[in-house]
Amino acid sequence: MPKLKPGTIIPTDEEDTAINDGIVADPDTYELSSEEFKQLRPVGRPKSENKKVLLSVRYSQEVVEYFKSTGKGWQTRMNEVLQEYIASHSH
Repeated sequence: MPKLKPGTIIPTDEEDTAINDGIVADPDTYELSSEEFKQLRPVGRPKSENKKVLLSVRYSQEVVEYFKSTGKGWQTRMNEVLQEYIASHSH
């Protein structure tokens, strides 16, 4: 059995039966076969080798508005500008 996150609630056998009966009764869905389940792709963004650090920081309104105005990916561009600064100021 896979390791469960704290607070995970496992359904009782009766609840599991009711869930499966609901799946069978719903014409818009079905339970995946083992083969179909193996073919599923992970959802979401792939794990990065260069993990970011989550922190709270304050910038001037002008800086934030400028980067946001550049559209989707503005935080990545802000990070790139800071990396360029580091590269040009490193010894």
